[in-house]
Amino acid sequence: MENYKKILTVIDPTTDDQKALKRSIELARRTGGEITAFLTIYDFSYEMTTMLSGEEREAMRQSMINDRMQWLEEKIAEIDDHSITINTSIIWHNRPFEKIIQKVITEGFDIVIKGTHQHDKFKSVIFTPTDWHILRKCPCPVLLVKEHNWPDNGNLLTALNIGSDDDEHKALNEKLTLEATHLSSLIKANIHLVNSYPGTPVNIAIEIPEFNACEYNDTMMKHHQTAMNDHANTFNIPLENTHVKEGLPEDVIQSVSNKIDAELVILGTIGRTGLSAALIGNTAEHVIDRLNCDVLAIKPNGYISPLA
Repeated sequence: MENYKKILTVIDPTTDDQKALKRSIELARRTGGEITAFLTIYDFSYEMTTMLSGEEREAMRQSMINDRMQWLEEKIAEIDDHSITINTSIIWHNRPFEKIIQKVITEGFDIVIKGTHQHDKFKSVIFTPTDWHILRKCPCPVLLVKEHNWPDNGNLLTALNIGSDDDEHKALNEKLTLEATHLSSLIKANIHLVNSYPGTPVNIAIEIPEFNACEYNDTMMKHHQTAMNDHANTFNIPLENTHVKEGLPEDVIQSVSNKIDAELVILGTIGRTGLSAALIGNTAEHVIDRLNCDVLAIKPNGYISPLA
């Protein structure tokens, strides 16, 4: 279970509205944690200055860094209540995710908090390559912040993979539920659990006339509901706060999240990289951009970042 004492906040240089910093302060107030406001900057016009001397190029680079540092300190001064320690760190680099993850690995941060971008025209969230790299490769939990408040007595939804005998899935289910229990006490929220199960395979129903699709569906539903009840009872979660539905995980999670107006959804992410990530993805990546609330993505035990 994470304590969220060391918080790495990714600053967005493109906006004055620092959602991640505001959420970090809200979390730090509840945990007694310390925040590092982290900004990576790079100006590609710097690539065009090779005709200048080394000293001139360095002066230009340092001037940009100093300008951003002044801007960042002003942003912090606007919302800092002086009861929380907020450190600042600015690094010149053209691949932000690498520096973010390296800082997590070398300094042992408990959580990364990053704001998301919203497309003004379509009112949908746009995820940048940096977002996906952090989700896949960051070893600690990643909180992606959207425009949704954390009211007291709100709802926290945890997405599980119940009904599988796979030890890795069972361990991740337990880890996610423990995190939900911890966070629910911090933000004074009610825990809900959600699980989906597949419907009748169409090809079997067509190829085997005697196959009873209704009986199959009923058996699947009962199996997953029983497993969910057992899991909920283990963690003293009310059964009325469990949701077991047929369908794709991304559809079911989105539907339940909207129904209960979740302020936070907790997901497990397996962190695929390379070709398998491009072709397969995982539940977390399929559902994250469809939710209108904050998302906390957590890696399974034993995960090692490819940047480690």
